[in-house]
This record gives sequence, structure tokens and C-alpha cells, in this order.
Amino acid sequence: MTPLDLAGYLVAALMTAVALWRMPAALWGDEEDKRRRALWGCYAGFAAALWTKTQAVRIALNNSAVTDLAVLIKHYTATIAILAILSYIVAIYGRYPDAGTVPRHVGFARAIQQVAAKASIATLILLTVLFFTVVDRSVPSDRFVADHAGQWGATLYMSVFYLYLGAASAVCAYQWALATAGAGLRHLRVGLGMMTFAMFIGVGYTVSRTLFLWVSVVDQPSAAFALRFDEVTEAAQVVLFTFFAVGASIPALSKGRRRAKLWRAQVRLHGLWHELMTAFPDQPFDPPASLARELTRFDTPADLRIDRWAADIADAVEKLRHYVPDTLLPAAKAAAADGTAGGTADPQKAGPLADAYWIKAALQARNAGAPASVAATVEPQHATDQDGEVAWLVRVAAAYRTVTDDRAERVLDRAVSAASADAADAAEPARTPSLEEQA
Repeated sequence: MTPLDLAGYLVAALMTAVALWRMPAALWGDEEDKRRRALWGCYAGFAAALWTKTQAVRIALNNSAVTDLAVLIKHYTATIAILAILSYIVAIYGRYPDAGTVPRHVGFARAIQQVAAKASIATLILLTVLFFTVVDRSVPSDRFVADHAGQWGATLYMSVFYLYLGAASAVCAYQWALATAGAGLRHLRVGLGMMTFAMFIGVGYTVSRTLFLWVSVVDQPSAAFALRFDEVTEAAQVVLFTFFAVGASIPALSKGRRRAKLWRAQVRLHGLWHELMTAFPDQPFDPPASLARELTRFDTPADLRIDRWAADIADAVEKLRHYVPDTLLPAAKAAAADGTAGGTADPQKAGPLADAYWIKAALQARNAGAPASVAATVEPQHATDQDGEVAWLVRVAAAYRTVTDDRAERVLDRAVSAASADAADAAEPARTPSLEEQA
């Protein structure tokens, strides 16, 4: 196996990994992700095309009942991938309000939309006809361009494909170059820049190969030169797809990091959320399930699920307020600050721990059959936005796991005793001072 063959396997595996990585978001993500289905189709199509170029696959297909079948399959899948990426270009850059002057790149994208599908179908039909009529397939080839250099039939066949591929590469290079110049985020700029560079390589690849094939018809090159040219341009294509795969992945890394952060938040919130939702089963949209089941729900985006969990927890706390006295809050704070009884002297940890004590004790009171009454006092909201609320709840959930049933029961007992004492003091009649005391 040559280094070029090894590189072919690696870039095919890289493109396949990108396609598999982006598949869940493209198929089951939100509306923004679904608009990127076309881009995922491009990844999948090029991954299939690249596998047909690997040594083992191309030799097996080229020596099959249909000679040089790997070439035809490669061009089929690549054409479909190119149509997908042109559809993505239109979906992203072709949107603009109808009123006012339409920017040049938007008008260009709309023009592409009108011809892309028809050009793809025409290319597929023409490639099929030429492949089975004018291409000399009497002997299976390994390097199609090198082996067919100087043959007008193969030159015509490849020229049709390279015309389509080169035009699409130029369109992508133009649109992504404009997008790179206008990108505000650094990671987006880097990713688009790499994809633009890849498309410029694609233009050079198609032009150089087309020129080589037509020059070879006029002046037959040596077998060694043809093979060397084929290997050099194939190496350039390996670089092309590497830059394309990596560049397309960089902008998605920020979403990937956020998605991983949301999954971690789900893992940490699940215990608290599940226990509260078990107590109030009518609260959530769906019955609470195991952590593994919740993490594999692809029908709801992770950010929306986290928002729902935060709202569910807040609603459950609001309901629990009706089962406990006002004295539970100071009792929970005291327990959280008591370093000798599971508390902490760190004020940063005492707040979440106090909330955890309050929730655990209130849940015990409710489950023990405490009657509903006037809503008790609770700690004011700690966050000003949704992300802040989730971050606070994650800390509360972590503290909640450290609170034992016995400790929560003691906090509840102290709160109930304090509430009873307060009630007794309030019910005791005022004593009239004696004359001596008045004097």
C-alpha cells in the first residue's frame, strides 16, 4: 500500500466521521439544524465517493462484472453530494427580504437554485450514456485518468464531470469567501476560510485534470508521467477534503461544546428532577424516565429539555411551599451553615445546600401527608436569566445528593417546632402589668 492509498483511507474515514457526527442534528435537530440537512447530505455523499477511491474498494469494483464500476459510482455519489452542497448554499445565502435591493451574492444563489437540480440530472444522464458507449472499458483500470490518458472517449466523459465539479467548486469558493469576510466570530471565520481554500483547490484540480486529458489526446504522454500526474492531483484532492472536513467541523464545535454542556447539565439535574416529578407526576410533559432514556430522546433538543426541567423544578418548589411553614427556610440555612452536621462554612456552597435542605425537607413533609396551607417563604430567585437559573439548579442538585433523609428530617422537625413555638407565642394572651410594675 502506497502512502497515497493510506491517505485515501484516512480522508474517507474522516469524512465518514464528520457525516456520522452531524447526522443526529441534521435529522432530529431544531429548525436551524434541519436547514443544514443538505450540508450533511454533502458529507455523506462525498464519504461514499471517497470510499470508492480507496484501494481495496476500487479494485474490487473495477474488476467486477461492470468494468470500472468504481468510477461510475464515485461520480454518481459525488454529483449527488455536489447537488446537496449547492442546495445548502441556496438555503443559507439565498434568503433575503423581497423588498429593497437584493445583494449580488443572494441573487447569485437564487440563480444557482434554478439550474442546480436540472444540471445535476443532466450530468448524471450524460455520464451514464458516455460511460457505457464511448469509454474504453476493455481492461479494468486502477488509476482511471492515468490509464485512459490520450483516449478521447474517457476524456469527454471526465470533462463532463469536471465541468460540473469545477463550476460547483467555484460557486462554493465565491460564496464562502464572501461569508468569510463578513464573519464576526473567529471560529466561524477560520472554518469558512478553510472551506474556501478547499474549494479553490477543487477548481485547480478540475482545471488541471481537464487540460491534462485534452492535451493527452493531442500528445500521448508516457505511462510514468501520466501516473505521476494522477498521483499529484490525487494528493491535492486529499488535502482538499481534509480542509473541507475540518473547516466544516470547526463552526459546529461551539455547538458541540454547548450540546455537551447541556448533556452534562441533564446528568447532574436528573436525580433532583426525577424525584420531584415522581412526587408530582402531572407536572412534566412526559413521565419521568431513567437517565439513559432521557439522554437518548432525540425528539426534543437538549436545550429545550433543560429549560423544561428547570421550569418543572421551579413549579414543583412552588407547590411544595404549601406543605411547609415559614420557619423551614431559616432552619435550612442554619443546617447548611452548620459545619458539624453536614453543613459548610463556605458561603458559595451554603446557598445551594440550603436550597437542597429546603427541597428535601419539604418533599418529606408533603410525602408524609402534611396538609396544604398558605405558601411558605422561600429564598428569592438567584439568577437573572435561563442559563444562570440552570447553573444554580445544577449546584443545588449536586448539594441535594449529599443531603441524607435523616438530616432533612431533623431540619423539618426543627422548623415545625419553631413554627409551633411561634404559634404558641402568638396565641398567648397579653398580661396586664400590676400596679407595682406600672409604678
